Amino acid sequence: MSKVVLITGGSSGIGKSIGEFLTDKGFEVYGTSRSPEKYSNNKFSIVGLDVTKPESIKNAVNHIIEKAGKIDVLINNAGVGITGPIEEIPEAEIKNNFETNFFGPINVIKAVLPQMRKQQSGLIINVTSIAGYMGLPYRGIYSASKGALELLTEAFRMELKPFNIKMTNVAPGDFATNIAAGRYHAPVLDNSPYKETYGKSLELMNEHVDAGKDPLEMAKAILAIINTSNPKVHYKVGEFMQKFSIVLKRILPDTVYEKMLMNHYKL
Repeated sequence: MSKVVLITGGSSGIGKSIGEFLTDKGFEVYGTSRSPEKYSNNKFSIVGLDVTKPESIKNAVNHIIEKAGKIDVLINNAGVGITGPIEEIPEAEIKNNFETNFFGPINVIKAVLPQMRKQQSGLIINVTSIAGYMGLPYRGIYSASKGALELLTEAFRMELKPFNIKMTNVAPGDFATNIAAGRYHAPVLDNSPYKETYGKSLELMNEHVDAGKDPLEMAKAILAIINTSNPKVHYKVGEFMQKFSIVLKRILPDTVYEKMLMNHYKL
């Protein structure tokens, strides 16, 4: 029997690339979207699911178990970007980001765990971000939500070891997807003290995404993890310098690293 894979946020970007690649490799793939009716001609099945609504998560997971009989792999990929000066981002937008990027994955994990325990096997892959390893200017909320998921995974995987359920993080760098169009941008306000620096940083962020790597590289990394008997705690996928920035954070004094980031973002 082929392995059954559930990918949240599987209708576009990295999630879609992973889903198509795994389908071609013989996996039975179920992606999710808040509007599944838009994807009737998709290469793999798209199930209705909103990660901010626990009842929607429960219904989608139950539907897949009824149809496929099991869930072997969960890929927590659904997420949203957010940019802006922390002082100026509305509290509702901050909470929404954590609902999607942090609480959503937790609730999807909770929904699949009873089935994986029943199977006495399972793999959960949390898609985080290289931005989650450091507090980036004007991306602080995004860094915080993805960093929280990184730490959660470290704790969760130890709790799940007795049940033969494995968990890991995959932190991508910049990939050429539509994430920039879908994320919340705090507006660049004319009367804002951050107008000049935030405006420049926003342009730089969008350039990085537009020049990002092919999402197929992420799909290949996910397949390699699925085929690994004992996945590592953390994986990083992206440009060398983006991955190397994590190493630099570990070895450089904090103030030196901070200055390096400020120079990069022209602050």
